[in-house]
Amino acid sequence: MKRKYFLAALALVVLPVAAQETYENAKVAGPQDLNGSARYVGMGGAMEALGADLSTISSNPAGLGLYRKSTASVSFGLVSQQDAKDFSEGNKTNMSFDQLGFVYSARSGRSSFVNFGFNYHKSRNFDFILSASDKLTAASQNKLTYMKQMNGLLYETDKDGYPNFDRSYASCSQLDDLYARNLNYDTQENTWFYDEASNYLLDRAHKGAISNYDFNVSGNVNDRFYWGITFGLKDVNYKHTGLYQEALTTGGSVAVSDERKVDGSGFDMVFGVIFRPVEYSPFRIGLSVATPTWYDLNTSNYTTMNTPYGAADASEDYDFKLYTPWKFGVSLGHTVGNYLALGASYEFADYAHLDTRYNTGGYYDYWGGYSETSESDDLMNDHTKATLKGVSTLKLGAEFKPYPELSVRLGYNYVSPMYKLDGFKDSSIGTDGSYYSSATDYTNWKGTNRITAGLGYTIGNVNLDVAYQYSATDGNFAPFMNYTDNQDWTNDNVANEVSVSNKRHQLLFTIGYRF
Repeated sequence: MKRKYFLAALALVVLPVAAQETYENAKVAGPQDLNGSARYVGMGGAMEALGADLSTISSNPAGLGLYRKSTASVSFGLVSQQDAKDFSEGNKTNMSFDQLGFVYSARSGRSSFVNFGFNYHKSRNFDFILSASDKLTAASQNKLTYMKQMNGLLYETDKDGYPNFDRSYASCSQLDDLYARNLNYDTQENTWFYDEASNYLLDRAHKGAISNYDFNVSGNVNDRFYWGITFGLKDVNYKHTGLYQEALTTGGSVAVSDERKVDGSGFDMVFGVIFRPVEYSPFRIGLSVATPTWYDLNTSNYTTMNTPYGAADASEDYDFKLYTPWKFGVSLGHTVGNYLALGASYEFADYAHLDTRYNTGGYYDYWGGYSETSESDDLMNDHTKATLKGVSTLKLGAEFKPYPELSVRLGYNYVSPMYKLDGFKDSSIGTDGSYYSSATDYTNWKGTNRITAGLGYTIGNVNLDVAYQYSATDGNFAPFMNYTDNQDWTNDNVANEVSVSNKRHQLLFTIGYRF
């Protein structure tokens, strides 16, 4: 009879530095949602060259240079996930406060203006319920831990072959440690083994948002050339709570409950211009460039495991840095009289160059201020290059005014895939991003399609706008990385990918006032 090592509470040995993992980082650093004012969303976000909307403050700051009157607006609405499975920790429909801002416009010449603006908007809404399940054949999550140990990736051993659970390698994840202490290792016989599973089930609720606080100065030179600069602050608040279960072929089950939070802040700068190449034509061209967002983040987790042999838990908390790639944009805009506006925008950012960084210490400067130093996690960044790729975003939009006070809007938005089809969460990289990992699953999301529509109505100095957005993204989910042994196929640990989706409906309202 096998006797397992029981552990009621567990804390991994703390390493001097720490950095996060590619798939977790991509949730924070990936492309923004299409969100902001109802006019902006209703036109598919294709307003970077048309301008005169507060939501262009973070995509092309020169758009605020087209204002000739001061204005303020607020936006809010509902976001609902289609086909979501009920999960106790998540709601598929949520209220959302999406935008609040103003522009103060001051004349600087006969036909020139200098404008100052501020805008809050929710650039990422993390509210999402993920559910996945499938059969397993000769595979399990704990078998992956077993295979890593067989390849000498988990613990140092003494001369008699006994593992030292206090001295683990960086490729030993938090989850590996829980399995090793609570299922995979027989202390009496000093043997390692695994239990296969017949199926698995995952339910997870994601919550939170990235809130942008953007400060802008922009200008209009002779109604021909427009410029703008935005300094942005970002507040990150992400949380997921999930339950992963496997039915073991030997009887009983394994249940892993995982809760992770990511909090922190970041800042970036965006520069933009819009110009009319032909003096008497309203046709406009817009150009923009955004610096990386420099994030300072903290991640913490609490994980519990229940098996037929006992229970255990683990937790960790650490700080790290994350730098996103540069982003470049080009846009076109044209108006016909006072009744038709057409816009098109293209943006590109190469997420293969996402920079995950260790915190390495800090120093006090002459004035007593403290600066923290960091360095790139080269092993994790190599994994990111093999997993992520460049993303193109295409925006198309139109606004038609059958009457001066009524606007009808349509838009389309496409975001190309950020993940490579053969990407996977590698839990044996040998870096702290793997060491502190508390989940093995990953999803390679495909491209995102968004269709939008909206209406606007003006009453004196007040504008009332409403927009609807349908967003759809499909993905391939896997419960853990596949392991294949070229020498012995019975050691293979392979799980089929499962199709998952994220389909969302958004209803958005904006109230604006010009003064």
